Amino acid sequence: MNRLALAFAAAAALMAGCGSSGPKPADLPSLENPRPVRLLWSSNVGEGKRYAFAPALVGDSVYAASRATVSRLDSGKGEARWRAELGLKLSGAVGADERTVAVATEEGEVVALDAESGKERWRARVSTEVLAPPALGAGLVLVRTIDNRVFAFGVEDGKRRWVYQRAPASLVVRGAAGMTVAGALAFAGFSGGRLVALALDNGAVRWEASVAVPKGATELERVADVIGEPAVQGSEVCAAAYRARVACFDAASGRQLWTRELAALSAVTLDARYAFVVDEQGAVHALDRTNGQSVWKQDRLAHRALSAPLARGDAVAVADYQGYVHFLARDSGAFITRRETDGAAVRAAPAPLGSALVVQTENGGLFALAL
Repeated sequence: MNRLALAFAAAAALMAGCGSSGPKPADLPSLENPRPVRLLWSSNVGEGKRYAFAPALVGDSVYAASRATVSRLDSGKGEARWRAELGLKLSGAVGADERTVAVATEEGEVVALDAESGKERWRARVSTEVLAPPALGAGLVLVRTIDNRVFAFGVEDGKRRWVYQRAPASLVVRGAAGMTVAGALAFAGFSGGRLVALALDNGAVRWEASVAVPKGATELERVADVIGEPAVQGSEVCAAAYRARVACFDAASGRQLWTRELAALSAVTLDARYAFVVDEQGAVHALDRTNGQSVWKQDRLAHRALSAPLARGDAVAVADYQGYVHFLARDSGAFITRRETDGAAVRAAPAPLGSALVVQTENGGLFALAL
C-alpha cells in the first residue's frame, strides 16, 4: 500500500462514529433547564466538503475559506465585506493577520490576499497538499505540507525564505496538523510524536521533544502523529499525539513539564487552568495544567466525531458531526446547553469571537454563538 493510501487508512479512524461502518454515535442527552444560546449572526461562505475549514478572527473581521472562495465578514454583524473567487480547490483553513490573508490548496499552491481589499498579492508553490491553515508572523507566511515540511514565504513578496524538512513517515494521519507562532518561534508537530520549535528568522531547530513514542506490533498501531496545532499559553506549549498521549513543555527550552497517557483524537486546547482534549471514544477530558491530572471526563457524546474543544468563560464548547454545538461546564464537564446549526458536520474547533465563538460547518455555514 502506498503512503497516500496508508494515510487515508489512518485518517479513517479519525472519522469513526459518523459513518455507517463505525460505532453508533451516542444519542443526544436530555438537558434539564438548558441555558439559552444567543445566535449573534449567521452567514454562509461556501461548502467545505470533508475538509477542516475554520474561521479566523483578526480585529473586527472574521476571515473564512471554502473549497472555492475566501471571505471577509464583519465580526459584529456577520455582513460580508468581500469575497474572493480564486479558481482553485482550497484544502486548508484560512490564516490571517491585520494585513494579509493566506490559504493553500490540495495541489500545493499558496495564495496571499490583501486583508483590506481581498485582492490577490502573490502565489507560491509548496511540495504537496496542505490541510492546515497557514500561520503568519515575523513577516512570514508559514505553510505546513502533509509530507513533513514547513515552508516560509515573505509576507510581502511571496519569496521563499527557508524550508524545514523531516523524513516522511510511511504511515501518517491525514489531518490538519498545523503550526502555532508565538514570539520568535513556530511550534509544529510531526509524525512519530515529535514536537519541534523553529526559529522564525531562519528555520533552525531551537528544540525538539517527544510527545509520544511510537509503539505496537503493526505499522498502524505505531502511528503517533501530533494532532492539530500545538497550544501555546504563557510559557507553556502543549500537544496531543494520535491515540497516545498529551504533553506540555516549557516553550523556551522544550523541557517536559508533564505528560499524560490518553488516547487523544483531537488537538489539545488550553485556558488559564485546564487543558482540554477529546479521546478516541468521543469523551471530552479536562486536565489540570499544572500536572496533567484528570479534573473531569464527559463521555455522553461518544462517537459523535467531536471537534477540538474551546473554552469561553465558564463553558467549554465542542461541535459534532450533526452540527450541534455542546456547551459543558468548564469546572465539572456537566452539560449546560446545546445549539443546533445547519445539520452539517463541524470539522474544526470553534473559533473565539471575543467572549463568544463562531463555528463553520461542512456546508459553509458560519454561526456566531454566545451564552
